[in-house]
Amino acid sequence: MKRSLYLISSGSLHRKQNTLRLDLKDGTHKYFPIEQIKEIHVFGEITCNKRLFEYLSQKEILVHFYNRYGYYVGSFYPREHYNSGYMILKQAAHYLDIEKRLNLARRFVAGAIVNLLQVLYYYRRRGLEDNLSSIIETIERQSVRLDELHSIEELMQAEGQAREAYYHAFDAILRNEAFTFERRTRRPPRNRLNALLSFGNSLLYTATLAEIYKTHLDPRIGFLHATNFRRFSLNLDVAEIFKPILVDRLILSLIQKRQLQDRHFEKSINGLYLTEKGRKVFLEAWERRLQTTLHHRSLRRNVSYRHLIRLELYKVEKHLLEEKEYTPFRTRW
Repeated sequence: MKRSLYLISSGSLHRKQNTLRLDLKDGTHKYFPIEQIKEIHVFGEITCNKRLFEYLSQKEILVHFYNRYGYYVGSFYPREHYNSGYMILKQAAHYLDIEKRLNLARRFVAGAIVNLLQVLYYYRRRGLEDNLSSIIETIERQSVRLDELHSIEELMQAEGQAREAYYHAFDAILRNEAFTFERRTRRPPRNRLNALLSFGNSLLYTATLAEIYKTHLDPRIGFLHATNFRRFSLNLDVAEIFKPILVDRLILSLIQKRQLQDRHFEKSINGLYLTEKGRKVFLEAWERRLQTTLHHRSLRRNVSYRHLIRLELYKVEKHLLEEKEYTPFRTRW
């Protein structure tokens, strides 16, 4: 099974026949068989040459780059092998038709909010009813009013208000002074919980982008997130549905099991970030999460969470082709 390759150490990356060789600064080498690599995430200071990127393009392997703080910088997106002119026209038509765009954007927001609620319902069943009830009611009110909203701005505002209330539930769930939410801060993150949310969301955006690459969809045309000078936006749309399931549940679990503690973070003038050890802990857990399987009711078989993202994209394709209306994935716990 192909897996993501995470390069945290610094060095030089080369092609060595059908293998990638990482030359580390201490003089040691690491080898990675190309047929086992799905995509590459670069966190360290890595040097490479054009010959390597030609090879990665031939093998249809994306490379995602992050800065020293773990922020996503950009991706090497090889020449598309699956892009369809017909599908791109359908995407553009749905984007330009405000009613069609609103319809799809509303479905993305509805999917995001229902999965936010599913996370809270999960913890409410575990004895936190008194702490979470008012927050759940606030988010449910945002959910029922979505059909009354008639602009992208209103939809994004409703989702933002639901998510802000949802994040405040983390304090009740964790009851850990080292990981308090306070408020959502991104660039830079001002506390440990915000640092984890930003890091995890970046990983989800790139995982979704990698799955889009294997479909006929164009990642530059989103619906909830505007198509503009931003390179990619469709991955941001689809990722909203999976943030509660993949990122948030993972963060809560890592903190509750004390696999991540305050010692895994460091301060800088630009905020607070995971240390190299903290990133390793998170990335190992993240990869396990993506490979975790669940029973898919329609397919009547087990699928991984990573494959679930691909299936969600196929549903978007069918919606754009007007074969079947898109219904966002809803987790069941």
